[in-house]
Amino acid sequence: MSDLSLHSALHSPLPATPLRYRLSTRIVMLSGVALALFLSMIVGTLWLSWQLEGAGAAINDAGSLRMRAGNVAIQLAEARAGRPANVASQSALLDSTLARLKHGDPVRPLFLPETPAIRAQFDVVSATWHDALKPAITQDASEPSSYLARLPAFVTQADALVRLVEHENARKTAWLRRSQLALAALACLGTVAIVYLLYAWFVLPVRRLERGLSRIEQREFTARLQVESRDEFGHLAQGFNRMAGELQSLYRDLAGRVAHKTAQLSARNGELLALYEMTAFLHGAHDVEVLCRGFIERVMRQFNADAGTVRTLAQDDDNLHMVVSVGLPEHMLNDERCMPARDCVCGAVATSGVAVIKDLRAGRASPGKNAADCGNAGFSAVTAFGIVSHQIALGSFSLHFREARVMLPSETRLLETLGRHLGNALQNHRLAAAARQLAVAQERHLVAQGLHDSIAQSLNFLKMQLYLLDGAAERDDMKEIREIVPLLRGGLEESYEDVRELLVNFRTKFGSGSLRDAIEETAARFERQTDTPLALDFEEAGGMPLPSDQQLQVLFILQEALSNIRKHASASHVRVTIRNAQDFHLAVQDDGDGYDPADIASRGEAHVGFHIMRERAARLGAQLRLESEPGNGARVHLLLPAGKRQAA
Repeated sequence: MSDLSLHSALHSPLPATPLRYRLSTRIVMLSGVALALFLSMIVGTLWLSWQLEGAGAAINDAGSLRMRAGNVAIQLAEARAGRPANVASQSALLDSTLARLKHGDPVRPLFLPETPAIRAQFDVVSATWHDALKPAITQDASEPSSYLARLPAFVTQADALVRLVEHENARKTAWLRRSQLALAALACLGTVAIVYLLYAWFVLPVRRLERGLSRIEQREFTARLQVESRDEFGHLAQGFNRMAGELQSLYRDLAGRVAHKTAQLSARNGELLALYEMTAFLHGAHDVEVLCRGFIERVMRQFNADAGTVRTLAQDDDNLHMVVSVGLPEHMLNDERCMPARDCVCGAVATSGVAVIKDLRAGRASPGKNAADCGNAGFSAVTAFGIVSHQIALGSFSLHFREARVMLPSETRLLETLGRHLGNALQNHRLAAAARQLAVAQERHLVAQGLHDSIAQSLNFLKMQLYLLDGAAERDDMKEIREIVPLLRGGLEESYEDVRELLVNFRTKFGSGSLRDAIEETAARFERQTDTPLALDFEEAGGMPLPSDQQLQVLFILQEALSNIRKHASASHVRVTIRNAQDFHLAVQDDGDGYDPADIASRGEAHVGFHIMRERAARLGAQLRLESEPGNGARVHLLLPAGKRQAA
């Protein structure tokens, strides 16, 4: 079974679960029933509590009826004694209390229980007050004992009302306790029921799934789950059974698939190892022939080829030149050492960059001298791949097989990649050679400029003196001869010093970090040559050492500046200041004759020393400033900014 069929089987959607069987529906219904029960019980207890609170307030007001009736009797006694009394206000308070008991007050709350006995007793109390006691208040003046005689009957009726309300409250309190006990019991039973249902709905199915997965982990692919419900877990069980069936079917041919994948992985590892070894070899320091021979020998071993060649396109013509060959017959080497690119398979690959794989067996080789030669030499197949670097065709390499050989796409990709690596190595070799030639040409140019600025001028001076000496000798003018000979001796000595200085300058080589030693040696040599004191101030201000090539350019600029001072300045003191901070500063100052910058500028490049210093500063990426006035000395200042410094 393929990976695609397994993937489709495992990921095919299960049929949707009907709404009434879903676990979410069960949970919602269970939660709704539990919520309704609990809310009803809570509402009942709240209603009983509210009733008890209102009845308690009614008991207080019913009990206050006796007190207020007694207060009325007291006020009547005060009135009869001639003292101030307020019978009307006490009577009004009793009326308002009866009204509250009759109509109730939901805000407090206050109300009498709605039972027939309590309502009947309240009517008796109200009638006793309105029909007996209240009329006796107005009769108290004529019948002083009338109110007091009727008061005990009212108090008795009020006490009976209070007892009835208290009895009703006691009954409701008992109901409240029973409802609270029922609520607690319901909570316990509901919790047990919910835990049981959740266990039955979730825990048991999950445990069945865990047991099934454990059996699958033990490679028991015959494991199946019993579908016991139509909810989501039932659908999961169905999906698990489908997965187990697919895995059981897949595992039957798993060993073959693993062996196939292992072979593929081994081949990939071999390709990566070959690519790594080839890359390591191509990055070594080899000449072109060793590079190409090592390349083709490694490729032949990797692909079990019987022969191989590496050819490069000539840069000045359209010919394909064989650089190395391994395993080709001698007559083929003589015929194919150099041939037009269009006459062979390798040439076509070299110019187009498209790989070619040829079967040279009878009747299948394409016409052409090269294909015929390979077939006549006993080869059955030949493959050719381009040597390319950055879309530039450099040549081709070929592999020859005596037995029929089929190139797999992965092998073709590997050979094309190896061709690009060889192309990059050859191109880097060419670029390195060109860079070396350019460096040699630049140094030769600087040497020529130095010779022109020093020795050529001295030799020209000596030539003129020799011409004058020849004329004086013809005239037999000994006086003039004696004047010319010291000039010739001085010119020869100066030329000798110039040659020595040039040899020392252009032989200067040093490693990173030895700039101070080289500058001190240059300063000491200047003092020996000129007997002019030189003050050197070298300050290390936290800057990193310059790399050797930049140090060499700085030293050449210093040597050229000191050479100009020795030849032209006639200075008494020279000061060299170097400060290596984030920026690198070099300053050379003398108190000699100086020069006119306008005159130097008008001469252009005739003053070769200044031109050499400017070229070296430009090569560094530094800024060079030349300052002078006639009679006030000269100053050379070199600034290498931090952005132009290279890592040492």
